[in-house]
Amino acid sequence: MVMFHRTCSGNGLGDNAGVNSFNTHPKEDFMATKAELIDAVADAAGVSKADAERTLGAFFDHVVSATKKGEKVAWPGFGSFSTTKRSARTGRNPQTGAPVQIKASTAMKFSPSSTLKSALNG
Repeated sequence: MVMFHRTCSGNGLGDNAGVNSFNTHPKEDFMATKAELIDAVADAAGVSKADAERTLGAFFDHVVSATKKGEKVAWPGFGSFSTTKRSARTGRNPQTGAPVQIKASTAMKFSPSSTLKSALNG
């Protein structure tokens, strides 16, 4: 899912928060649904919602299949997707404090590019 910030312009496309923002408190952010993301991409690209959905679906399918093979998928200026291995470990049940065995697993990792970091922080 993608996080968008509500602003006075009301387009929900993550306008820079600042003077024109109603509220910059993090609790005012909302999570976009799949339908909202497809609508936003279709509008921004000037394509049909069906084309946007197929394109986004193909992108995410490619990221999953490539990273399952241990490959890294990078989009210059945005970031890269890869996987990381988590080893088996002992955790704790937060309610009882009892030890719990956690199996080894593979997790998805996203590393933002320096360009994206600059855009978010400057």
